[in-house]
Amino acid sequence: MGSIRPPSRVPAIRTTMFPKDTNPNGSIFGGFILSLVDQAAAVEAIRQSPGSFVTVAMDRVVFDKPVCVGDIVSIWAETTRIGRTSIDIHTKVLARPRDGGDDVLVTQADVRMVKIDANRKPTPIHPE
Repeated sequence: MGSIRPPSRVPAIRTTMFPKDTNPNGSIFGGFILSLVDQAAAVEAIRQSPGSFVTVAMDRVVFDKPVCVGDIVSIWAETTRIGRTSIDIHTKVLARPRDGGDDVLVTQADVRMVKIDANRKPTPIHPE
């Protein structure tokens, strides 16, 4: 097995929230945040081993704080384990209010991804 590259010093994703991503309550739709988490995990997986990955699992996600239109959302991703064909990535979602202030933790998730080949079959992350 190969070694894990150290955590990145920049977030995997940083973006501003827009009105198109809101739910009927006026906050950002949780499904949109989950999509960003999935993308951030993929960015981290590819940083560890270039190629194609698919998501096979995401642990229970609890939204501790709402995200609002105009907030700047940063998603940090760190590899916690690399197996033969799978990789586990811990993600943290932070939001900074548009009018300033500190980042607040919105949610966290552990994502498991599997590296696949051109035939969509699992393939080794670090070929021997």
